[in-house]
Amino acid sequence: MERWPEPVRGELHIFQKMEEELQARAGSPVLEYHAALVTGDLSRLELLMNEFFQDANVVFEIKKDEMEWQVKSPATFGLSGLWTLEYKRELTTPLCIAAARGHTACVRHLLSRGADPDASPGGQGALHEACLGGHTACAQLLLQHGADPDLLSAEGLAPLHLCRTAASLGCAQALLEHGASVQRAGGAGRDTPLHVAAQRGLDEHARLYLGRGAPVDARNGRGETALSAACGAARRPDEHARRLRLCALLLRRGAAADARDEDERSPLHKACGHALPGLARLLLRHGADAGALDYGGASPLARALQTAAFAAEAASQRTVQALLNHGSPSVWPDAFPKVLKTCAPAPMVIETLFNSYPQLRVSESWREVIPEEVFQMHQAFYRSLFALAHTPRCLQHLCRCAIRKLLGKKCFHLAPLLPLPKSLQNYLLLEPEGVLY
Repeated sequence: MERWPEPVRGELHIFQKMEEELQARAGSPVLEYHAALVTGDLSRLELLMNEFFQDANVVFEIKKDEMEWQVKSPATFGLSGLWTLEYKRELTTPLCIAAARGHTACVRHLLSRGADPDASPGGQGALHEACLGGHTACAQLLLQHGADPDLLSAEGLAPLHLCRTAASLGCAQALLEHGASVQRAGGAGRDTPLHVAAQRGLDEHARLYLGRGAPVDARNGRGETALSAACGAARRPDEHARRLRLCALLLRRGAAADARDEDERSPLHKACGHALPGLARLLLRHGADAGALDYGGASPLARALQTAAFAAEAASQRTVQALLNHGSPSVWPDAFPKVLKTCAPAPMVIETLFNSYPQLRVSESWREVIPEEVFQMHQAFYRSLFALAHTPRCLQHLCRCAIRKLLGKKCFHLAPLLPLPKSLQNYLLLEPEGVLY
């Protein structure tokens, strides 16, 4: 892959609005003042403020000239473009700088010198910065000195919207104790704090907000509930357990399992699109419709199959299996070759889906849609598939389909109650065996 050329970065210039004679004398002290705030050097900060910066509400104007890569058009290899000089200007205050870095002693000193806790020349106040960094002690200090817990940033976000990490739980608690609104929708997406917590997988934040009266099914600008937002957010694999706890909490508090967003996608559509079998089963247990269609006509099963080639095979197979065991209609038989082409690298998915049909006519022409390396890698399975091209399914399979049809949408719950050996119960529930017969 072609590497982009290295950027050229300009010098960081800091200018401060001061009296002309003071500015003439300062020069280096301006940079030292900024450095003291960034590093949290309280003793140096006190000295500089006593000598040069008696006004704690001065405004820093930070200018950056940076080279940024501007993409112009796709090229044969990599991207075609050029580096262009971008001028960036940022306004901030000493209090914002100190709060953003969690320097509690500096924040306390600035407040004692009369710093305005709500000053936000750059669009965000010190309280926003403290919450964004998860600095609880700084947030508490600012609130104790009269900071507005619902102050809106230039983007329309309250400090509670910026409690986006697990470390910010203390900030959220402090904000609510000082009267912050838990129902305020903010930003371009019109998310409530509960939506933010759901998107980030913050189950403790969600529990806090729900305990303070946050509406569990409030909608954001995209028509999503918190449950929908949680299911649709891309999270790291190590965060799946926390997301599952969060969704279980929302459902226990009465969240609608089948709430649709502006595209008519349900939480189940989104869980299946991320190949999350545990979450899919949780939603199905709470009444999610396994056969729901979005505006594009896609079902949760279709979403699961679309990602099967890229997700972990076991996760995709379990997701497809859960849907079929909760009454999801299978794929239209004529569309099976397309599924085979997409999901060929995941034979367990193909096996589970194929076994949901009583009889599906196998065509030897399907062999053409399976890449040779995939066929060789899973030779035993695909040989068993094409062996059925001129042979009906076995009686055992036909009995399975008859029982599954009788159990219907309750198959997942009723099959384990049948007086059958565990192996046969698993067979009824489409547990993969690695071959078809």
